[in-house]
Amino acid sequence: MNSQRRGNLKVGAPTRIYDPLFSTPAMTEVLSAETFVRNMLLFERALSAALEERKVIPNGTAQAIAALSVDDFDLAVLAAAARSAGNLCIPFVKMLTAEVARSNSEAAGYVHWGATSQDVIDTATMLQVRAAITLLEEDMEATCDALASLIRIHQNTVMSGRTWLQQGPPVTLGLKLATLLDALDRHRDRLQHLMQHAIVLQLGGAVGTLAALGRNGPAVAENLGRLLNLPVPAIPWHTQRDRIGEIAATLGILVGTLGKFGRDTSLLMQTEVGEFMEPSAPGRGGSSTMPHKRNPIFSAVILAASTRVPGLVGTLLSAMVQEHERGLGGWHAEWETLIDILRLTGGALAATREIVCGAEIYPAAMQCDMALLGGVTMAEALSFRLAQKVGKGEAHRIAESASRRAVREGINMRDALLQEPAVAQYFAAEDFNAMLNPDNYLGASNEFIERVLANHSARSVEVHHATR
Repeated sequence: MNSQRRGNLKVGAPTRIYDPLFSTPAMTEVLSAETFVRNMLLFERALSAALEERKVIPNGTAQAIAALSVDDFDLAVLAAAARSAGNLCIPFVKMLTAEVARSNSEAAGYVHWGATSQDVIDTATMLQVRAAITLLEEDMEATCDALASLIRIHQNTVMSGRTWLQQGPPVTLGLKLATLLDALDRHRDRLQHLMQHAIVLQLGGAVGTLAALGRNGPAVAENLGRLLNLPVPAIPWHTQRDRIGEIAATLGILVGTLGKFGRDTSLLMQTEVGEFMEPSAPGRGGSSTMPHKRNPIFSAVILAASTRVPGLVGTLLSAMVQEHERGLGGWHAEWETLIDILRLTGGALAATREIVCGAEIYPAAMQCDMALLGGVTMAEALSFRLAQKVGKGEAHRIAESASRRAVREGINMRDALLQEPAVAQYFAAEDFNAMLNPDNYLGASNEFIERVLANHSARSVEVHHATR
């Protein structure tokens, strides 16, 4: 990427110093100022070509624009001029017209013919969104495939289930990860839906009628959509911003799912737990003062995104209320907000991929943590077995009493149960070995896992055939 200085803007540098932490190089590139200007340039070239195909304007403008690149524009001057113009497109069209005039003065008179600023900016944004979601889909596919492999390996790795941050009956790591895979496969469907239905062309002219193009308006739009490979909507959507809202909300839900994974990962990495760890590497996760630290840095990135994105989504939903045929302020509020959502989502998903692909897993720690309470967490299993003899309410009371005695006296659950007369009446001491064995109380875990893996495999086959 060109890193030449133009005015006060260093082209090619991250727009903010934290971009490398909270996003990815590829996402930063597709969301950069250069890419946005390149997309505006692409729109204007394609518009001129579409107009020329319909003989609305003479040939020559599209060719003159095609000879230009983003390097022909002073981005610092463009950015400064937007303050007076109210958007980037107005000064951009002036610069573009001047550049075209250098090679073809007649063609310069047909630049931006029949379009309005919002047509350029909305379509350039849609091109950015399409490129960004393509990157998300690539990371999502790799993450889901890695998850499926990890689930297979740890389908029977038993660990504590946790409810309200307290240990409950056992689960397996495979089941825990399967809930994530199931959710991410749903998110893949949502991203595909956005690509098919929400990312569309914008061409409406001043008030959405394309009146400046006369009867040629719809045909020019069709040509333009074909050249940009963007679906042409039934009607321009200048102030109907449901597509932008849907993109934002979909990404917000995705980041929420990633945030849940980041939260669980960071909790499992705690010193007192140590069951599931982010991948380690020299210099990764260290402390500026404590040499022993191993910080959950990927989880921090994910959680930061899941904290920030909901508010940004709310901004875009609020911005949907726009005035008449062209909005004031609401449209302007979308520009950076949508880019921030895409940037943060990209970073959170990349961090999730890093964890999944390199996770360090400690089954021995899982066993040790389950044994901390001496089998108390198996009280539910005992309660339901005992309920067959004394009824559910009485069984619950007995199991609760034994659990509290075990914790209070520091004894294991088996010994506490033997002190309960009703239990001793119905069960021999050796019966408790099976009842208190976590491996015997996993319910339908394997069936659930197999369903998720089967759905994932079927979906992967469908996607493979669809992309061939």
